[in-house]
Amino acid sequence: MQMSPRKTMLAVVLGLAAMQGGLARADALADIQKNGVVRIGVPQDFAPFGSVNTDLQLQGLDIDVARLIAQKMGVKLQLVPVASANRIAYLQTHKADLVISTLGRNAEREKVIDFSQPYAPYNNSVFGVASVKVSGPADLADKTVGVARGTFQDLQLTDTAPKSATIKRYEDNNAMISAYVSGQVQLVGTGDFVAYALAEKAPNNKPVLKYIIQESACNVGLNKGEPALLAKVNEALTAAKKSGELNGIVQKWLNVPLPAKMAATLQ
Repeated sequence: MQMSPRKTMLAVVLGLAAMQGGLARADALADIQKNGVVRIGVPQDFAPFGSVNTDLQLQGLDIDVARLIAQKMGVKLQLVPVASANRIAYLQTHKADLVISTLGRNAEREKVIDFSQPYAPYNNSVFGVASVKVSGPADLADKTVGVARGTFQDLQLTDTAPKSATIKRYEDNNAMISAYVSGQVQLVGTGDFVAYALAEKAPNNKPVLKYIIQESACNVGLNKGEPALLAKVNEALTAAKKSGELNGIVQKWLNVPLPAKMAATLQ
């Protein structure tokens, strides 16, 4: 049956839009190489992964990994500060080409973005004052635990904590840390290394490990439909693992070696 002129025009427009969308996704790496710049979203409030030093410059593990990837791609680096709550949105709105910001991989996130191979360890755990007895999710009943909004810990505790538990969500990690230091919350869900750094800020109220929520890893995030860019990022990480450069960065900031299983993740 012959299509009406209006339907024919609509089909052409939709077809062109689909083609242009596909081309845009496929050309992301080409655009980066053409412009000579890669824009990478990084944390600025999450030491030792990313923070601002006394010279007002960004420093940390994720910043060093961003520099490493840009260098291996042969382009200049533009650092884009992001928060836990907006880092994926920065990808989707094309404010960043990549996100290197302690990004954990899970099924929900995999629906909207793609991930590289892991580049650093990151365990998610519950910490708190010594007097609070907690050894598992069930013990959070009738207790309050602080998290940074939109983090892996936020998602995991929302799924596993009893209904009587109160999860206090803060806009960033600095707000969560301040809440713990000031005694507003006695428990926090966060990364192990963040909690160890927190102990230095609260020497009289050092956080004690209660239980590990999940063993995890940090991955580079990028928009879906970018196979060439994903391959380039994985190529850079593989080369850095083989050369020992990535292990050096992890040792520098976390004081632990790159786990053997992670070092063997070569793509």
